Amino acid sequence: MKKLYFVEPVVAVYSFASFMLYPLVQQYVYRRLWKEITNTSFTALDTSSRCGTNSSNHSSHHKEVQKAASLFSMYSDLFSLIPGLIVTLILVAYSDQRGRKITIIMPLIGSLVYCLSFLAVSFFELNLYLLIAAAFISALFGGIGTMLGGCFSYVADLCEDDKQKTLRMAGVDMVIGLFSGMSLIASGYFLKETGFNWPLFTAAMVQLVNLLYAVFLLGESRVIESTVAADSNTCSGAVRKMTFGIYNLFAQGSRRRNVLLVLLIVILCSFSFANFGGLTVVTLYELNEPLCWSEILIGYGSALSTTVFVTSFIGIYVLSRCLPDLVIIFIGMLSVLIGMVMMAFAKTTLMMFLVRLPMLLAIMPFPVLRSMMSKVVSKSEQGALFACVAVIDSLSTNLASAAFDSVYSTTVAWYPGFAFLLAAGLCIIPMGLLGTLRFFRLGDAVETERLLAEEDTQTTENALVA
Repeated sequence: MKKLYFVEPVVAVYSFASFMLYPLVQQYVYRRLWKEITNTSFTALDTSSRCGTNSSNHSSHHKEVQKAASLFSMYSDLFSLIPGLIVTLILVAYSDQRGRKITIIMPLIGSLVYCLSFLAVSFFELNLYLLIAAAFISALFGGIGTMLGGCFSYVADLCEDDKQKTLRMAGVDMVIGLFSGMSLIASGYFLKETGFNWPLFTAAMVQLVNLLYAVFLLGESRVIESTVAADSNTCSGAVRKMTFGIYNLFAQGSRRRNVLLVLLIVILCSFSFANFGGLTVVTLYELNEPLCWSEILIGYGSALSTTVFVTSFIGIYVLSRCLPDLVIIFIGMLSVLIGMVMMAFAKTTLMMFLVRLPMLLAIMPFPVLRSMMSKVVSKSEQGALFACVAVIDSLSTNLASAAFDSVYSTTVAWYPGFAFLLAAGLCIIPMGLLGTLRFFRLGDAVETERLLAEEDTQTTENALVA
C-alpha cells in the first residue's frame, strides 16, 4: 500500500475531536456540579440572558459553582501533568532513533481512551471525578504536546527550505484553527439537540478513524538506518540513545547556539503561559454573570476565537515578505495583549464577540519561533529539540491552566476579569525578551547557527551510531 506523507489530516481530525471535547467537558462538569451544589437541575436556555431574572440566591449559586468548576479543572490538569510531560519527553526524543509515527499514534490512542471514558461517565452518570482518572490514564499515552512535537518534527524532516518550513508549520497551526472552529460550532448545536452522549460518541469514532489512518496510511518521515535500528531494539541501547540525543542537543552545541535556543524557548513558553492561561477561563467567564451565555453562543464564541489560526497563517504569509521574524512575533504578542485587556472589561455579548478582532494575529509567534529554533539544529536533533520544546510548553500551559483556574476562583466574586488583566500583563515578559534578542542581532546569529548545524549533521549522526 502506498504511503502518504501528509501529517496535516491527522492534525485536522485530532483537532476536530479534541476541540469538540474541550467545551463539552467544562459544560458537563458545570452542570453536574450545579446539580450537586444546588440540588436543582441546570436549565439550558436559548437566549444569552439567563441572568436577567436571577435572584440574589441564584447569583450566589453561580459564584459557588464557578469556583467549584474552576478547581475541578485545576485538579484534572495537575493529575495529567507529570505523566504527560514524561511520556512527551521520552517519545518525541526517541523519535530521532525510531521514527516520528510513534509520537503521533500514541496520543491518538490516549485521546480515544479519554473519549470513551467521558462517554461512559456521561451515559451511565458515573462519579464525576472518574474524569480526573481518565485524564491521568490518557496522559500515559502522551497528549497534545506529544502530538504537536511529533508533527513539527515530521514537518522539519520533510522541509529543506527555511521559508517552506515556517509556512508549513504555520499551515499546521491553521489546520488546527479551521477544524477546531468547525467542531466548536457543531458541538454547541449537537449539545443542544442531543445532549452530551452523541457528541462524545462522534468524537470517539472520529479519533478511531484517525488512528487507523496514522497506523496504515501515514508514511514515516525519518528513515532509520538498519544499524541504528538494531542497536535501538535493546532496552539499554534505546535509553542510551535517547538520553544522548537530549544531552547532545545542548552539551555539544556552541555557547551561542545554546543561548539562542534557551532564549527562544523561554520566549515561546512565557508567551504560551500568558495566552493559554487567559483563554483557559473564557468559557467560565461566558457562563458567569452578566453574560450567562447559552451553549450555542459558547460554540460560536469559541469558533470565532479559532479563526485566529487562519488569519495568523495569512499574516505570516504576507508579513514574512517584508518584515523580519522578530517584528512578526512582536505584532502577534501585541495582538494578544490588546485582546486580553478588552476581554477584562467585556460585559455584553456584542463586546465579547468584538474582543476577538484585535486577537486575529495571536498565533503568529508560535510557528515563527518553532521555525527559528528548528533552523539552528541539525536534522538528527529535531526530535530532541521538539521534545524539549513540547515538554516545557506543556508544562507552562498546564501550570497556566492550574494557576489561572485558581486565580479565577479567588477573584470571581469581586472581579471576574482580573485573570485577563493578569494575562495581558504577563505578555510584557516575552515582548521584553524579544528586545533582548534584537539587541544581540538574532537574525545574523540564526543564519550562522543554521549553517553550522548543516555542517555538523553528518558528525552528529555518526556519533549516534557509535
